[in-house]
Amino acid sequence: MQTKPFRIGTRGSPLALAQATEARDRLMAAHGLPEEMFEIVVLTTRGDKITDRPLTEIGGKGLFTFELENQLLAGHLDFAVHSAKDMSTRLPEGLILSACLPREDIRDVLIGRTAPHLDDLPKRATVGSASLRRQALIRRRRPDLNVVIFRGQVETRLRKLAEGQADATLLALAGLKRLGKVEVLTEIFEPDVFPPAPAQGAIAIESRTNDERVLALLAAINDDATYDCVSCERAFLSALDGSCRTPIAGYAICEGDQIHFNGLIITPDGQHEHTATIDGNRRDAAALGLLVGQDVRARAGSGFFEAWS
Repeated sequence: MQTKPFRIGTRGSPLALAQATEARDRLMAAHGLPEEMFEIVVLTTRGDKITDRPLTEIGGKGLFTFELENQLLAGHLDFAVHSAKDMSTRLPEGLILSACLPREDIRDVLIGRTAPHLDDLPKRATVGSASLRRQALIRRRRPDLNVVIFRGQVETRLRKLAEGQADATLLALAGLKRLGKVEVLTEIFEPDVFPPAPAQGAIAIESRTNDERVLALLAAINDDATYDCVSCERAFLSALDGSCRTPIAGYAICEGDQIHFNGLIITPDGQHEHTATIDGNRRDAAALGLLVGQDVRARAGSGFFEAWS
């Protein structure tokens, strides 16, 4: 019987803490455990420390999870809570994506300072974003805009915007909802015209592969539909990720025992793209994502990726 508190690893940003708290509260409710049985352990990651350069220049995916994963492998944490889109597609040996919480809204939003909608911004207006995908999608729709790197926590980006460092910025609606800051948004982008990052809006829990006690604990709060969608999207990303800096978008939708996936790769200038869709049974979610990723990679050709690597 568990007598010591379960140790939950997380980053220290307000959003990360909100996500860790949600995971803890769901576990308390599912197992009838008191709050004292969970300890939230805050770690600072390399991605948190380096905020003056694009993520692609300092290591890309994994920058927000590396320290947490090391502590997991060392046995100092029982599990870690992440934004699913921050996780590398290839987890360290001995670790597993063990559960996903019910997914929040997958859409991106605009926070406009000088105009409420992207199409209303004046020519050559400045839009700040740290995401290669968002930058490319902005340029696809408004090639006249000046797109600049905008890194930092949600609060930091909103402060930069208020200070006039940009005319607008883009954020995930899921994060604003979890922080109770929905009132700042001025436009919501539908995924069919502004597709989200793979796994956007999902909270993932990572634990040790051989820790049956923790795996059983987490199974009670896993949302099967979210897990299947995230598995499909991460598999799509894995077929494309690592050897290029090409912006990638993708989202899956579960309906009954079926899953439908839409994917996109686009050049950073927003001028060239390839789309992909696939339907199938949810039990094959990861295999479907991998298949469609390999297909779109083959259709795009190596030159599509090498030009931007």
